[in-house]
Amino acid sequence: MTDLSSDYDGEYPIVVEGLRNSFGDHVIHEDLSLKVRKGEVLGVVGGSGTGKSVLMRSIIGLQQPTAGEITVLDHKMGESTEEDSIDLRSRWGVLFQGGALFSTLTVGENVEVPLRQFYPELSDMLRSEIARFKVRLSGLAEEAAFKYPSELSGGMKKRAGLARALALDPELLFLDEPTAGLDPIGAAAFDALTRELKETLGLTVFLITHDLDTLYAICDRVAVLADKKVIAVGTIPELLALDHPWIQEYFNGPRGRAALAAKDDPAIAPEHDTAPQAERPLAPQGSGMDTSRTGA
Repeated sequence: MTDLSSDYDGEYPIVVEGLRNSFGDHVIHEDLSLKVRKGEVLGVVGGSGTGKSVLMRSIIGLQQPTAGEITVLDHKMGESTEEDSIDLRSRWGVLFQGGALFSTLTVGENVEVPLRQFYPELSDMLRSEIARFKVRLSGLAEEAAFKYPSELSGGMKKRAGLARALALDPELLFLDEPTAGLDPIGAAAFDALTRELKETLGLTVFLITHDLDTLYAICDRVAVLADKKVIAVGTIPELLALDHPWIQEYFNGPRGRAALAAKDDPAIAPEHDTAPQAERPLAPQGSGMDTSRTGA
């Protein structure tokens, strides 16, 4: 891995070293290394089949690598006691592709799932109150807590999944293609909300995306997956200075140039506040969030 911003001397809540993932004879990752800095939004990009989601699943323990070492919040994955593993899982939240909501549960009940698992001593009333707070924190109206996933739009499902990911007040937030399938206004609003939550709650965000607008709008650094490993990590300008063909094609192609133009000229970017009120961020009083920039 080439870290293009080597002047950092802070903490690394996620450290991956020498990772190898394979399915039979098919090798996905070989000698992959990556360090995620505390408090950053790290975008992870790569072509189809490069194993972006497999990497995320390895970090959170859903995929057992064939070699390498992963350390999350100072815990070595696969070597912790059961008690440590339970504690570790309570310190991150995950938004899977499509939201991965339980269709037979309401949004509020979906948010309550991790609360029931990790804090079974909570009363039903307190658990329900926390769930409604998280729903509002995700930008949905409180009434959405009583709806079923089938009653939600695509953007609302993403936010409901985000509310569940935030249920346990995590330190790490994993987002897998959070803006996939959203219209430009909805995607821009979700980006703004992600950045707002990161700054307000002090989150470290591991963000898998192919959305160039997202990369330019909210990512502090970008990790590029290619050739079965992370070939470089840095800011977009730092990555553009490299002559790797995939990086040049990805960031300097028509979509990349359009995303850069939108970043440099807000007049041609989608407006954030033209979405329906039902999907705008509605932070509870006292949360400290500035929701004036966000919509859905």
